[in-house]
Amino acid sequence: MSYWSPTTPLNAHLLVIDDNPVELKILLELLHSNGYRLSVATDALQGYRRATAQQIDLVLLDVSMGAVDGFAACRLLKANAATADIPVIFVTSRTQPQERLLGLQSGAVDYILKPFEPAEVLARIEIHLALAQRHKALSQPMASSPDPTGSAPTWTGHATNRDLTLLRAAQQVVLADLTQVPSLPELAKQLGTYEKRLTRIFQAQTGRTVYKFIREARLHEARRLLIESMMHIEEIAAAIGFSSAANFSTAFHAHFGCTPSVFRRSNMSQDK
Repeated sequence: MSYWSPTTPLNAHLLVIDDNPVELKILLELLHSNGYRLSVATDALQGYRRATAQQIDLVLLDVSMGAVDGFAACRLLKANAATADIPVIFVTSRTQPQERLLGLQSGAVDYILKPFEPAEVLARIEIHLALAQRHKALSQPMASSPDPTGSAPTWTGHATNRDLTLLRAAQQVVLADLTQVPSLPELAKQLGTYEKRLTRIFQAQTGRTVYKFIREARLHEARRLLIESMMHIEEIAAAIGFSSAANFSTAFHAHFGCTPSVFRRSNMSQDK
């Protein structure tokens, strides 16, 4: 039975994040039968990565998904400027009032309990897609993004258009998913060049090696998350591609002169 209505935005792309195969199948069949384009992830960080890599209109998110739960994924999405405006709806069997409150405090626009009523799920999706479209139409165009590492590139020599194109493309690949940055050989291969040339371009045009650019981009993203989100240190470390919270803290201290926890406390005290 189809619950489609004329208010459903055409070609809306939904991301469903759930690791329960039975419940996931039910939800996907419902959404597919009502004309939505779908992407699927079975863990929180995979879902976050797909949301940053694709044009997603709305996210449907479970809570219980192993080491990193849906609340953390929602906080990640809301902390990233590229995904902050995507509506997130929790669809979960976690029924406690404090859990529903936590979901909304994490940035979700709605919270649906399993087992769900199909017509209600579709109605809520339609409502939030329509609201998001209205918000987008009323918003002013965004300004171009600053250098993600927090400082402008140092232009130290003549650059061909090809060099600048390669530089920007490499930066975009790196920043698209800080948790899974390609190795230098793979990055060069994706861009149709070779390692030495890519290294030379980065060094000449930014004053950094590729590895230093990646590390600084991760650390500046971590600093932003520490200021703008309530994510735990371990969650931030995972979100930016560090193997452990300890390694992240060591790198953060070496770069900024204090640990992540001290940095966060300092900024919280300044806001009071």
